Amino acid sequence: MTESPEIVAVGAAAIDEWYAVTNIPEPDGGAYANDVETAFGGVGANVAVALDRLGRDVGLVSRVGDDEYGRRAREYLANTGVDADRVRVGDDPTTRSVILSDPDGERAIVTAGASFREIRLDAADREAIAAADVVFLTAYTPDAVSREVLRIVDSVDSVDSDGEGGKGDEDGEGGKGDEDGEGGGRPRLVFDLSGPVEELVGRGTEPRTIHRLLYRADLFVAGDVAAAAYFGGRDAAVDRIAAAQADRRGSKGGSEGGPEDGWPRAVLTHGADEMTVVAGGDRSEFEAFDVDVVDATGAGDAFVAGLIDRWLARESGRDTGIAAGVRFAAAAAAINCTTRFTQPGLPDREAVDAFLAERSEGVGGMGGADEDAGD
Repeated sequence: MTESPEIVAVGAAAIDEWYAVTNIPEPDGGAYANDVETAFGGVGANVAVALDRLGRDVGLVSRVGDDEYGRRAREYLANTGVDADRVRVGDDPTTRSVILSDPDGERAIVTAGASFREIRLDAADREAIAAADVVFLTAYTPDAVSREVLRIVDSVDSVDSDGEGGKGDEDGEGGKGDEDGEGGGRPRLVFDLSGPVEELVGRGTEPRTIHRLLYRADLFVAGDVAAAAYFGGRDAAVDRIAAAQADRRGSKGGSEGGPEDGWPRAVLTHGADEMTVVAGGDRSEFEAFDVDVVDATGAGDAFVAGLIDRWLARESGRDTGIAAGVRFAAAAAAINCTTRFTQPGLPDREAVDAFLAERSEGVGGMGGADEDAGD
């Protein structure tokens, strides 16, 4: 087993079967596919590969099937910089998604395959999660695993608060230090509410666990569809998230960072239009970048990866405020929209910097920031 990476993503490594259709059909309607291709996807793998492209040390905890799809997914990951040692092989069919994409970049996605749904953490997974600087968790992660990730992070947090050793494994052994910057701290938890609640029940994170994550996650991300399904709408989502942040600050004696600390605690993405950032209970709106959309699949995953990258930059001492962090993440998502499929279009740091340099005045539409549906 390799040394624990600084970022651990828990999510599917899936195969996307991509259909370029004339239209997204209504019920009892139809469409014609002008082109059919296969690509690599899955929210967990998308975020991991995006962070790898940005030069980050990232590992993936996942599970694929012992089939052709699973073999291809593992071979693909082996040719990236992602640490895939924790991608296991099971007897269930590999998770895969059928994506219908119309000429305007609108999508409909259907997911099948139980390989990721049956994932469970082993000792090596727990150790990597406890030792990470950031843990990324998608709502498509099975509820038992989401709850276990929370327990691991809480266990490390309790060790830190006692001042004993700091970051270690689930039992608090070993460690990297406490949260004051002495050798590290507990893992920062990023949660992506990747799909509507009715789609998650029975195979993903359950509503009561999402409620815990709303209060516990250091960064909570949701697209419009998922936010509407869970919170009841955009305004209700902002109100609930701001209230959760206020409660969290109160429980920590007012020490939780606000707008001045340079990091948002929640981001709601609104497709091609804008993003709402909630930090310290305050709400800010950011427009997205305007690009010619080829395929919006996975743009939200690129966006989350960009936020994680900017967070780590800030914690390493670089001056990255909320606006700069959101702008960087929005640029990563916008670039991703200009290429077919998710992972081939994920940009490296040089591409994001060049994109931002060309658009130094203002921020315009990202061209779609929904999460890649599916596991």
